[in-house]
Amino acid sequence: MVTFQDFGLKRYCYQVIDELGFQNPTPIQEKVIPLVLKRKDVIGISQTGTGKTHAFLLPIVSQIDTTKDYVQAVITAPTRELAMQLFNNAKKFVDYLPELRVSLVVGGSDRQRAVNKLSTQPHIVIGTPGRIKDLSLEAQALKITTAKIFVVDEADMTLEFGYLEDIDAVAGKMADDLQMLVFSATIPQNLRPFLKKYMQSPVTVEIDSQLVTTANVEHILLATKHKDRYDLLKQIMNVIDPYICIIFANKRTEVSQITHQLREDGYKVGEIHGDLEPRERKKMMRQINNNEYQYIVATDIAARGIDIDGVSHVINMELPTEPDFYIHRSGRSGRGNYTGVCYSMYDSDDEKNIAVLERRGIEFKNMQLKNGEFVDLGQREKRKKRIRQQTELERQVQMIIRKPKKVKPGYKKKRKYQVEQVVKKQKRAMIREDIKRQKKECARQAQIAKRMEEDNDNW
Repeated sequence: MVTFQDFGLKRYCYQVIDELGFQNPTPIQEKVIPLVLKRKDVIGISQTGTGKTHAFLLPIVSQIDTTKDYVQAVITAPTRELAMQLFNNAKKFVDYLPELRVSLVVGGSDRQRAVNKLSTQPHIVIGTPGRIKDLSLEAQALKITTAKIFVVDEADMTLEFGYLEDIDAVAGKMADDLQMLVFSATIPQNLRPFLKKYMQSPVTVEIDSQLVTTANVEHILLATKHKDRYDLLKQIMNVIDPYICIIFANKRTEVSQITHQLREDGYKVGEIHGDLEPRERKKMMRQINNNEYQYIVATDIAARGIDIDGVSHVINMELPTEPDFYIHRSGRSGRGNYTGVCYSMYDSDDEKNIAVLERRGIEFKNMQLKNGEFVDLGQREKRKKRIRQQTELERQVQMIIRKPKKVKPGYKKKRKYQVEQVVKKQKRAMIREDIKRQKKECARQAQIAKRMEEDNDNW
């Protein structure tokens, strides 16, 4: 078994490990830490809660030379909240290495004050892409050209919020031999050109996190059956009375549309998605934290990494494409000693995704809204297990095609094929006969109509 001692980190890193109570490295820490120490470019694919933050913080801090008064590592996060979380984790090292300087640079704070603080350059810079770009390229107060390590945390969120251009601008001003570490829950196609541009033969470390949602959450499936999903959403909202409910949609445009419709219908609704401007986002998060909204509409990526206390209900307008996203969504409710409910709209195309989640230990209830109440149908599994019954025509054909005295290999398959072919032939014949019958009937009706018309003329 690999231990933290095997990595050969500096003494103060082990003091932090002891303080945090880490026993053994997580899978991503076990794989990433040695690669960072060997100065390899790394793409780490893992979910929140897998220990990825310390997978890069530990080896980075261990390599910092505190006798040098210049920036040696730059770490970006797409939101102020996530940057603050990284900064708080990094500050723990300062308790055991007081000469280490770590700076937090994020939007929403006084720019001139931030510039003044940079009169002495930090060893590690943690911040949002826009503010790092502003202070380094425009104000030229932050000297990032000396940095040897560049970390892009939550890269898919960075792309979602439109900050990839800022990251591109920052990376373009850094050293040619820059070591880049990119961490993300997923690697979207639009992110790949950026990775190819800046990373040299990166090692991809993918951790299949077996996250299981909390036992305090009830999981309910609601079949849409071609119903309008917005109408079904309104029906759910009329029945439940949440403390806070998050309504998830898969796309930013859908979040905006649902939010607009709900506001038009008189609901006071919050929204979180990548199209919000930083100022709007800051205001929205303040309102959410002040419990001004009972309902919040959000995308997966925008809501990830943001703590919203008191979520009692989650509604999925559709199932997410990634199973882990479902686990993160449902896990927003039922935290601590509280219970939660996660409602998911689905159709027949979602059966495979549902099966994956069931294999991971999630037990769904199949329900329907009837007269303002949730009714347990308990039929989804029965439908899946139902054996198709033979038609009368198929039984008759099987009696005609008798079993031979000597059975050869593949007989059953061949006989089944013969039955299917005869059934098809019989059905085609029946259809032709039915068409002939309908034509005769139409001709007969036409003759009757003609006679009645002649009788009327004679009369």
